Amino acid sequence: MAERKASVERNTLETQVKVSINLDGTGQADLDIGVPFLEHMLDQIARHGLIDLDIKCRGDLHIDDHHTVEDVGITLGQAFAKAVGDKKGIRRYGHSYVPLDEALSRVVIDFSGRPGLHMDIPYTRATVGGFDVDLFMEFFQGFVNHAQTTLHIDNLKGVNTHHQIETVFKAFGRALRMALEEDPRMSGMMPSTKGCL
Repeated sequence: MAERKASVERNTLETQVKVSINLDGTGQADLDIGVPFLEHMLDQIARHGLIDLDIKCRGDLHIDDHHTVEDVGITLGQAFAKAVGDKKGIRRYGHSYVPLDEALSRVVIDFSGRPGLHMDIPYTRATVGGFDVDLFMEFFQGFVNHAQTTLHIDNLKGVNTHHQIETVFKAFGRALRMALEEDPRMSGMMPSTKGCL
């Protein structure tokens, strides 16, 4: 399989984002976004997905975190779409269940070429460390719109909101890893009866 790396920049009046990824990395993350809790969650994607992430962002945090979180999701999705390429030979589908103490989450992803987000997280608090948890919907919506994936996220149980979210991001990383793995039985083949994704 060809090298699967990509770099993308997105510059607006609200944010300046640079993302570099290696889908076949070792789980290294170099993150400078200015939103510590988001950085903590992105580190979970890198570590559990074995994806190298280098993300730098300067955003209008003096207003709030919204534009930064959304634009990081958009730019990360663009980088994934670029790095995945034509999708020949990948498994396409990935899923994972991840527990953390009392919390349990399930994430299922399809590199379908069609954006779709279905997310059910019954947060027990509105903020974690000053971070507005509603912004995770903006992050994942930006990602799926630009990576062109279908993504189902369900927090099945949990009391601690930090645990709820962390299980989601760990499961997301592991689902990505599964979906993007080379399938030796599908070498050079498109994982679709349509012939394209």
